[in-house]
Amino acid sequence: MAATNDVTLCYAAKAGWFNASWPSIKPKRCRSFSVIASASNQGNLEMISGKKVNGIRHVHEAPNVRTKINSHDDELVVKQSQQPDNSPLRACLLGRFVEDRFVYRQTFSIRSYEIGPDKTATMETLMNLLQETALNHVTSSGLAGNGFGATREMSLRKLIWVVTRIHIQVQRYSSWGDVVEIDTWVDASGKNAMRRDWIIRDYRTQDIITRATSTWVIMNRETRRLSKIPEQVRQEVLPFYLNTFAIDKEKTDVGKIDKLTDQTAGRIRSGLAPRWSDMDANQHVNNVKYIGWILESVPIHVLEDYNMTSMTLEYRRECRQSNLLESLTSTTASVTEDSNNNNKNKNSHNHNSSNNRKADLEYTHLLRMQADKAEIIRARSEWQSKDEH
Repeated sequence: MAATNDVTLCYAAKAGWFNASWPSIKPKRCRSFSVIASASNQGNLEMISGKKVNGIRHVHEAPNVRTKINSHDDELVVKQSQQPDNSPLRACLLGRFVEDRFVYRQTFSIRSYEIGPDKTATMETLMNLLQETALNHVTSSGLAGNGFGATREMSLRKLIWVVTRIHIQVQRYSSWGDVVEIDTWVDASGKNAMRRDWIIRDYRTQDIITRATSTWVIMNRETRRLSKIPEQVRQEVLPFYLNTFAIDKEKTDVGKIDKLTDQTAGRIRSGLAPRWSDMDANQHVNNVKYIGWILESVPIHVLEDYNMTSMTLEYRRECRQSNLLESLTSTTASVTEDSNNNNKNKNSHNHNSSNNRKADLEYTHLLRMQADKAEIIRARSEWQSKDEH
């Protein structure tokens, strides 16, 4: 094969491509490596061996040492950079600890398959990113056992974390290709629960676009019964507790969610069947999957013309693949914007949540077993017109 003087390898953020007619080049000494495209110079490729760019699990805080790969004739020459890479975007793509290691921060790019018909990220996408950041937080802290987000002491006792309630407020949805920065931390919630909070920022502007808070309890993996937090587990997580709230207490949705019935529900969608791919590593339906089933009973014109600005999920029981489900929805409010609320005192660090103005629509939801009508999850959602949002 003739020697190749110029080889261009391109990694596109929105759509990868490779020309099959290009000559094949095989590195002589490097059997496997992963590459990260440099935003400032796509002619140079950089690698961090064994690490992923998006949704990585970066277990330690290593110096920013990179390996550059340049093309010379028919072989790749690997040179070790002597200077740390000071690019802020590159640095934040590796999940890391900030705020004296109390806060874990990770950056993600919104992919094409994470957006909806309006070309913005879906609520399911946001919830998945929150979950990914939380799991990476546990792994990077060095606490991870052999369970799905469980600590070592939890794994020894066959215990897992389960979420009982989550509340999310969305100021703005990101678009395809946008980069978001997610912070997460934990704190105690009463004697036998843990609170996990998140903040999502637009990486470019650093504006806070989403806030979320959740409550977690411990369950035995085999008996599926709730358990008190063992003292050994408490001592594991205690050094990571941070008494800070992503959402002000007075702005968090802590109100009771009414139970819907056949008589009170405005719309009912039956025959919803979990798939094998909906199951998670804890052998039950992943909590994010419920959102899609909840939205099955929301009127289509609402999904098309309104943005969901707030959602509260109250989990009541597990769901397995063999269960058929029903989704119930009822309108609970229809109000107009209160302009007086827009002039309240607020600054860049204040909570720009959906509660700063009233919702155009509010719905109550219920997801239940189709056979015995047992409740799986209650939910409440707020919506604002896309023309006004």
